[in-house]
Amino acid sequence: MYLPTLLTFSLLVSISCGDTVWDFCVGDLSLPSGPSGYACKDPAKVTADDFVHSGLGVAGNTTNMFKFGASVAFSPQFPGLNGMGISMVRADLGVGGAVPIHTHRVAELLVLVEGTVIGGFIDSNNTAYYKTLHKGDIMIFPPQLLHFQVNVGSTPVVAYASFASDNPGVQPVDAVFTNDLPSKVVQKVTLLDHAQVKKLKKVFGGSN
Repeated sequence: MYLPTLLTFSLLVSISCGDTVWDFCVGDLSLPSGPSGYACKDPAKVTADDFVHSGLGVAGNTTNMFKFGASVAFSPQFPGLNGMGISMVRADLGVGGAVPIHTHRVAELLVLVEGTVIGGFIDSNNTAYYKTLHKGDIMIFPPQLLHFQVNVGSTPVVAYASFASDNPGVQPVDAVFTNDLPSKVVQKVTLLDHAQVKKLKKVFGGSN
């Protein structure tokens, strides 16, 4: 149903490759990835299936505290993207849901397919840029800046985002509570008290 939109949308953020020796480099997921992505799969073993991904037709699971679910098409899920400099994600937001504030290594271009959201980002001067988006609107989020989306409508939201990388990475600000960073350190850098830090570490799966 969204195919024409998605095709156009993906082309908008594609990165041109001025010097290419091979037509493609389908990622060999049996090997570890490095800074340049995955090693190339043996061309003799490449099939049409390597260039097709059906995961974005499935809604993300929104039964969580943020009422947010994502279905991603990055190179680890879609090896045909390896080295292409482009990827996509589907975002589903229940009523009242939010995409928690987070960052990526690269720019993100979002198109709203269903619903109404407030989308925004905060620049390095701590200026907030935000706007209410409606069906068909697109918004660009510059690389490495904190950004978010909040469902402010009365119906679920469906959005698609495309990235200028085949594996853009994501780091939510709640990452400080998801690891084994000592609670005393977290208290110092967040100004939260001990009880609040412990509570948030429990919620997000951290320790110490």
